[in-house]
Amino acid sequence: MLISTILRAKGADVATVRPEATVTELLAVLAERNIGAVVVTDAADAIVGIVSERDVVRRLHDMGARVLSLPVSEIMTTEVHTCGPDANVDDLRRTMTTNRIRHIPVVADGRLAGIVSIGDVVKSAIEELEADKAYLVDYIHR
Repeated sequence: MLISTILRAKGADVATVRPEATVTELLAVLAERNIGAVVVTDAADAIVGIVSERDVVRRLHDMGARVLSLPVSEIMTTEVHTCGPDANVDDLRRTMTTNRIRHIPVVADGRLAGIVSIGDVVKSAIEELEADKAYLVDYIHR
């Protein structure tokens, strides 16, 4: 299965923030959209980072409440793993597991085209297994 299949089902909408947004503003986006990570983009909409709930919690532990007034650029991950829509879901699952990454932006033609979470990847694997099971059960009962 390809990543484009997942994006067709879930949509291509991606929450983004600018690097200068405060952590408090970031938290509002996470809460309002009920999501776990946001892609950080510059004025040209290029990906410059990604920031997750975990990033906030870790920095909150290290720095205390003052982290809330910091710009997102201070806490974001700048080494962002991305994939294309033609990437194989199984390969992406291995990358996510090996690198302990929960969210990977999808880039097509140099532009942000979606985001895939580990939950999306697991859901697709379960759907494939269910389809295989249905096929086998049908085959056995013929």
